[in-house]
Amino acid sequence: MARILQNHYVLAVHDLKASSEFFVLLGFNITSEPPGWIFLEKDNCMVMLGDCRGSIPASKLGDHSYFGYLRVDDATAYYDEVRARGITISSPLADKPWGMREFGVVSPEGHRIMVGQLIQ
Repeated sequence: MARILQNHYVLAVHDLKASSEFFVLLGFNITSEPPGWIFLEKDNCMVMLGDCRGSIPASKLGDHSYFGYLRVDDATAYYDEVRARGITISSPLADKPWGMREFGVVSPEGHRIMVGQLIQ
């Protein structure tokens, strides 16, 4: 069976600049800016932001605004980094009964991401 080599997330946003700045604060680098898009990468993850000003804002999607789970090698260090950069934390760093140390962040537009490290 074919293997998945990389995660790519495609997000509809109303403000490309503000949304890309959020991902830069998460440690992503802008890799491409084709018309109406900004692509960002960090390690093996890519986020593709599309200019969709007429779409429903993520902040109005409730639980459906969660779009990704980033598994990291050091959740505590990453948590400290993103907090120091002023990123909104939606759920604090905690060890979960499913064997993950995880926390959540939320973008300025309301897209939510969970970040976790395997601790089993």
